[in-house]
Amino acid sequence: MSKLIYIGTDGGATTSKVGGVWGDGSAISTKLLQSPTNSAHGPEAVVSGWVEAINSYLAQNDLTWEQVGGVGLAIPGPFQRYGVFDKSPNLPAEFTGFDVHTAYSNALAERAGRAVPLIVGNDGNMGGVAEAQHARGNSTGTVVLLAPGSGLGCAFVDQTGLALDGDTLAGMEASHMPAPLHLLDDAKPYPCGCGRTWGCVEVYTSLSGLPYLFEEKIKKYPDHDLAKSTLSVKERVFSLRGLAQKGDPLALELFDFQAKALGLHVAMLAMALDPKFVVIGGGLMDPEATTTAFRERYLGILSDTARAYLWPAQRDSMSIVPAALGDLSQAIGAALAALYQNRS
Repeated sequence: MSKLIYIGTDGGATTSKVGGVWGDGSAISTKLLQSPTNSAHGPEAVVSGWVEAINSYLAQNDLTWEQVGGVGLAIPGPFQRYGVFDKSPNLPAEFTGFDVHTAYSNALAERAGRAVPLIVGNDGNMGGVAEAQHARGNSTGTVVLLAPGSGLGCAFVDQTGLALDGDTLAGMEASHMPAPLHLLDDAKPYPCGCGRTWGCVEVYTSLSGLPYLFEEKIKKYPDHDLAKSTLSVKERVFSLRGLAQKGDPLALELFDFQAKALGLHVAMLAMALDPKFVVIGGGLMDPEATTTAFRERYLGILSDTARAYLWPAQRDSMSIVPAALGDLSQAIGAALAALYQNRS
């Protein structure tokens, strides 16, 4: 039999991606293969699309279904139970209760002509698996991943390379821990999309809460162009990252605030998890979307804030580094999880 490979499917609500690794964990390709998830067409259509995407990936890399030793699937939570969707804010209602593990397993078996081992996990956790492998190299240090984007993705990866799931598959939902608002200029406890009103960290570190922060901070800048703009708050918020990279004081203040909030979160998680590495991902760390100066400023504020609250030994041993895999991380992480499952 030809050399075994492991495939990862990143089943996002809007876009799905495919990645793969060899048996030694190295990536088969760093070329991003993505396609629309087509969730509006229903769960079965989505699963069919994932299978066809793997078919295209194999063809592009001169591989065959015979070589596929396992598949990993990264999907957004929450879950009713393993492999079964619960109500998601980003998927149609018909996905609630859908047993994606069984449906995808059956579809893979039909296409491959045999049973293909499948592992399913939270997409943030799968991204953490991939970034952890990259960050620690040949070491076995534990890794925390924090990825601010539309929300705040969080993962904790143990010494085996796998992510913490928890007993109800809600482990490391750390984005919904309360932020220490007294250390954030006594910020208000803005409501979170999860329904909590205690001031979830996600609100102060990601795009989800930026409109609240913007409307509060813009009061200090009555002559700013955005204060006079007729654009919606959402449209004005989307312009902030570009403005920050041009040195705009309002935009810089907002991202400095978010960096401080995430730094405090790193310090709190370090008290519980004591990681060797903390990887910061998300669009703010994307070299194609942000300048070197912006990333260095953000990481600098984050690191300085965190280190002030760490134990002395942690300050010397813990590394805070930017993510390296970008949009491929969740697909590669899913593939690695399939590989690690096969080894166990």
